[in-house]
Amino acid sequence: MLKSWARLVYRFRWLIIVVSLLSLAPTLWLTNRGGHLESIIIPSNTKSAQALDLIKRQLPSRLPSFGLILRSQTRRATDPAFKREVLQALEPLRKDPRVASVKTAYEGSRVDQSYISRDGRAVIARVEIRDNGADQNEITTEIYPQLRAKVHSALLQVTAFGHTPRNYDLTTLAERDAGRGEIRVLPVVGLVLVLVFGSVVGAAIPLVIGLLAVTAGMAGALVLSHFTPVLVYAKNVIVMVGLGVAIDYSLFILSRFRDELARLPVPEALEETISTTGRAVLFSGGTVATGFLGLLLLDAGHVNSIGMAGAIVVAIAVLYALTFLPAILAVLGPKVNVWRLPFGGGADPGKTTRFWHTLASAVMAHPWRVLVPSVLFLLMLGIPFRNIELGSTDVTGLPKSAQSRRGWEELHTDFKDANSNPIIVVVKYSGSSPLSADHILGLYDLSRRLSKLPGVNSVESIVDLNPAIGRSGYVRLYSRPVSELPQGLQPALKKTVGKNIVMLVAQTSLDAGGKEALNLVRAIRASHPPVGAEVLVTGETAFHLDFIEAIKAQSPRVIGFMVIVTYLVLFLMLRSFLLPLKAVLMNILSISASYGALVWIFEYGHLSTILHFTPGPIEAMNPIMMFCMIFGLSMDYEVLLLNRVNEEFAKTCDNTRSVARSLERTGRMVTGAAAIMALVLFAFAFADLTVIKEIGIAMGLAIVIDATVVRCLLVPATMRLLGRWNWWAPRPISKIYEFCSSFGDESRR
Repeated sequence: MLKSWARLVYRFRWLIIVVSLLSLAPTLWLTNRGGHLESIIIPSNTKSAQALDLIKRQLPSRLPSFGLILRSQTRRATDPAFKREVLQALEPLRKDPRVASVKTAYEGSRVDQSYISRDGRAVIARVEIRDNGADQNEITTEIYPQLRAKVHSALLQVTAFGHTPRNYDLTTLAERDAGRGEIRVLPVVGLVLVLVFGSVVGAAIPLVIGLLAVTAGMAGALVLSHFTPVLVYAKNVIVMVGLGVAIDYSLFILSRFRDELARLPVPEALEETISTTGRAVLFSGGTVATGFLGLLLLDAGHVNSIGMAGAIVVAIAVLYALTFLPAILAVLGPKVNVWRLPFGGGADPGKTTRFWHTLASAVMAHPWRVLVPSVLFLLMLGIPFRNIELGSTDVTGLPKSAQSRRGWEELHTDFKDANSNPIIVVVKYSGSSPLSADHILGLYDLSRRLSKLPGVNSVESIVDLNPAIGRSGYVRLYSRPVSELPQGLQPALKKTVGKNIVMLVAQTSLDAGGKEALNLVRAIRASHPPVGAEVLVTGETAFHLDFIEAIKAQSPRVIGFMVIVTYLVLFLMLRSFLLPLKAVLMNILSISASYGALVWIFEYGHLSTILHFTPGPIEAMNPIMMFCMIFGLSMDYEVLLLNRVNEEFAKTCDNTRSVARSLERTGRMVTGAAAIMALVLFAFAFADLTVIKEIGIAMGLAIVIDATVVRCLLVPATMRLLGRWNWWAPRPISKIYEFCSSFGDESRR
């Protein structure tokens, strides 16, 4: 079937080239049109999501807001000149119809000291954005930056803080990281390709395929964002994976074509290439795409959007590798080797070299001496993984130069009891009025319990209006009908009391994603006074906690799905019972080693000075996301090697010779492809966001380990020891496979 496809491509080569190049126009148009990428992960089907839904349905919407710190190096906040400069700087916001309110220390007759820093040289301004129907994405990426640009002063330093500025920085930095990563890596990848192929034409083709795949993948993700929320990190994943796999697949096919061209005319060389290496690319791409689709099993916010975006770019890479690339090869033929460079040597990556012959001979001669040290080495690398601590992206994941991080640090350093992280407690009643006597008593006890918890600065609720009002006083106050309550109390009731809920807000200055804040939410959920109702906790920290717990709970089924699908795909390709099992075990071993490096670097803090990040817990979505991505990407080299072994074994029926010969023929190509993939991934070590650094470095290390220790040492040593058992399959399964194969042969006749 693939040979027929190769003949079809050869026949219509010019048409395929023209259509492929013309496809750039709609993809570039879609890319320029843009989409709505999200920076916030909100887990569904969790207690925090339920509480947020109750608030949205029963209480007035809380206006989005952001904070500003205005600082003078010479004047104090109580000086008239300082006040005048602050009010003048904020005047454009007060006049803007999109702004609901601007609160400062100078609203009343007396200066509010809670808005003034400890050293007296800075003040806080809190800006509320009017509810004009704009969604969160529009507020973050359009309205906020426009409002922030209006505030400037020649005498004061102005710094923004809060959730909205942080989300804006996350979005803009993630997009910038994706673009900069591509720009940084392309020249280096081009140089490596020239060294691998020894010719400019041979090096340029994989690079063109990679750019086509990434461009189309970006367009696909942006189109997807119009139908379902897509995380902004999807762009980074598309560049990392799309560029890597597209170049890898092109490298495999191009190398095999050059190999076959030495003994066959162009049409037959193309047929042989597509029917062998093209088949490996098809299986490999299916495995990688399946790895990404495994993320769809995660019910954890919008993480599954990364799976969809990754699957799209991999499918596009395979499509170009099996259409545009063979069409180009059909046109070029022997000219694919023109413009040879003297320093590259022009050696075909698929040709046997003395090094790979020596290595293959050594592994075949001493398999146990290779196997045992290699396994011990990988196990040692994975030891730190035992101490992994999962967290969620917060402001410390931003670079120190980011404005929202500088504002957050200044707020927590210079202002006393800065309330930057509200923990929202929702009490849901099932029967009588929320303001009945029993309920008020329970709310009072709950409020006092919250106020005593570590990290809570204050509690805002209908039973915290005045310290002079006691427990029984609140019962008497709310015993009257709501319409007869004091007018000054009505706004608080409207904001915090719904049809069957009451909201309490525990104000904290704890880092939203930090261990102390997470433990605070756990403590509130675990133990509270009897209130005769369901107590739900929401807010940013609750979202972080629920996201982490969702990832932990759902990861086993994602891993199980990946293992089973990978095993079945390899079995269909190799008709072996043990080889797919070996591949799965080897993958898990290399992934655990990369996880150990991830913990050692980012949690323990090694290399933090060089890589410019703040040590802390590992982003919760990264391990499972990397498992799916690495598990799939590792199959690139596994499929290529085993496909070649399968070819050689079919010719010779000699296991040792087949394994050695395949390692000799593919070793240089596998390490070259892995070097390119690792370069693409390691380029993101210089990203601004820690979450992107983690993905790039850990995956880059995994690829290096997989292509060297695993594919070049462990796999051949294991296959040498298994001998003919490599190709064993249970009798019933073999008969089914033979029946399917014979049926396919009859169909072709």
